Amino acid sequence: MDLKVRLCLLLITLSWTVNLMSVSAQEEDEADVMDMDDGEVDIGDDILEAEAEATDEAPAEPAIPKVTYKAPEPMGEHFFAESFDKGTLEGWITSKAKKDGIDEEIAKYDGEWEVEDMKDTKLPGDKGLVLKSRAKHHAISAWLLRPFNFDTMPLIVQYEVNFQTGIDCGGAYIKLLSQTEDLNLEEFADRTPYTIMFGPDKCGEDYKLHFIFRHKNPKTGEFEEKHAKKSDSDLRSYYTDKKTHLYTLVLNPDNTYEILIDQTVVNSGSLLTDVTPAVNPAAEVEDPDDHKPEDWDERPKVQDPDAVKPEDWDEDAPAKIADEDAVKPEGWLDDEAEYIGDPDAVKPEDWDEDMDGEWEAPQVPNPACEAAPGCGKWEKPTIDNPSYKGKWKAPMVDNPNYQGVWKPRKIANPDYFEDLHPFRMTTFSAVGLELWSMSSDIFFDNFFVSNDRNTAERWANDGFGLKKAAEGAADPGLVKQMMTAAEERPWLWVVYVLTVALPLVLIIVFCCTGKKKPAAADYKKTDEPQPDVKDEPEAAEEDEEEEEEKAEEEEEDVKQEEQTADKKSDLEDSPAEEGANDEDSPDGEEEEEADKSGEKPEEDILRRSPRNRKVRKE
Repeated sequence: MDLKVRLCLLLITLSWTVNLMSVSAQEEDEADVMDMDDGEVDIGDDILEAEAEATDEAPAEPAIPKVTYKAPEPMGEHFFAESFDKGTLEGWITSKAKKDGIDEEIAKYDGEWEVEDMKDTKLPGDKGLVLKSRAKHHAISAWLLRPFNFDTMPLIVQYEVNFQTGIDCGGAYIKLLSQTEDLNLEEFADRTPYTIMFGPDKCGEDYKLHFIFRHKNPKTGEFEEKHAKKSDSDLRSYYTDKKTHLYTLVLNPDNTYEILIDQTVVNSGSLLTDVTPAVNPAAEVEDPDDHKPEDWDERPKVQDPDAVKPEDWDEDAPAKIADEDAVKPEGWLDDEAEYIGDPDAVKPEDWDEDMDGEWEAPQVPNPACEAAPGCGKWEKPTIDNPSYKGKWKAPMVDNPNYQGVWKPRKIANPDYFEDLHPFRMTTFSAVGLELWSMSSDIFFDNFFVSNDRNTAERWANDGFGLKKAAEGAADPGLVKQMMTAAEERPWLWVVYVLTVALPLVLIIVFCCTGKKKPAAADYKKTDEPQPDVKDEPEAAEEDEEEEEEKAEEEEEDVKQEEQTADKKSDLEDSPAEEGANDEDSPDGEEEEEADKSGEKPEEDILRRSPRNRKVRKE
């Protein structure tokens, strides 16, 4: 069998195998969607329910595995854990404060909060905190179990957000409220001191993921906000897909930070080098009392003071002159105006010459000029003046007095300090949401603050992992998603053809067709060595040729023996003539015998030559 045919069959077999494995894996995933460690999800006969019922008109749809919700439980070191599964706002305090500097009508933090399930929940019983009002100020907060001190352990903050109705303009960020003597959660507002602000924010087409910390100047004691660099990742889908996403901030004692979405890093850096403005100010600054001297020359080029205007330089020569070679075209109508008054125009009845002046008909193109090259007084066209040079200016030369661009001198920065441990931030003792949003029904869930990453990851797996598995079980398959997308965007069919059908066609063409290699008999017949041909059909053809050549050799041997026998019989029938010839020329017999004896070996050599065989065969 041809090698390419076998290769084609092998590829087709592998393709079918991969498809079967994919279907099998998908079925196993659906069956084991929530069969995870640590009791995250448990799907059994009492949980997985098949609700599809067979009908006479249409086949039943496959059952969607349902996941039973189990509230996450904090295990390990943590400072705050809230899943809202009690169904109440117990432990949370809504603000009664007012914003400063705005109208009284919108100054209140009167936005509503509720604890409820998501609208399109895939996990009944999983409740969360929902921002219910739009175009209002919202503020709510809760105390930590104990204050968090920045020492030798990292900080991990994470929570979930779902923009159930999308997001137009507004935020969903969390604030870690600094521990102060006068911290009152009932008066929580935008002016309340915080240590860290973290989370998503969006307005227009600006998609942000904030990480802001307030750094204390060790010299002045004042606080300044430091903003982490912007993420290089495209964040748009997290705000528009209406799915739950897990936002995580990790701060390490070595001053590094990581920002994760759905447990994938989307931004990272150092508190010393990747924030704006920088934590540590410059060691030197420009002297504010230094001023540029009056005689400081910053001109790199000046006019040559020794240059003289040439005597033949005419500054008064015009840039354009009349073309003296131009000739008035034949048929030019000098006595006709280019525009004339409209003969069909009529003065309006309400025209008042005392008020409006003398009435004149509007101007229209002169019909007499339509067939003529032009009308009115003919003037020669203008051309560039070859003698024009313009105003003379002295050429520029290097300024011998050039001193460079002036800059004030540098002096030691009186406010300079060096903080090599910006991780050691202000202790915080509460978490809060202080938001303004033009969108409602923003869903928050599973807040967690810890200093142990493994504990935080376990909480994420028990909470967010469960949501993700439930949403994944309810999501349609890949093929159905592609078909649905193509119904909404018909141009996607072109993409499917180019990415799926075209490669399959190319594989089939490559495997089952190809240029035929030349057989051994197709090579030019020369005495030079030819390459061996390894194909099985050609090898079989060579064997057949060898057998035919052997048969031809045997046939030639038989014919040769018959010819020899005929010659011997002819010689025996004429002995007298042969004897006479022997007497007349005794040397002739010897020559004839020599010729005969020499003829046969020569014929045998030629006959047995491989080259001679091929010639005879042709």
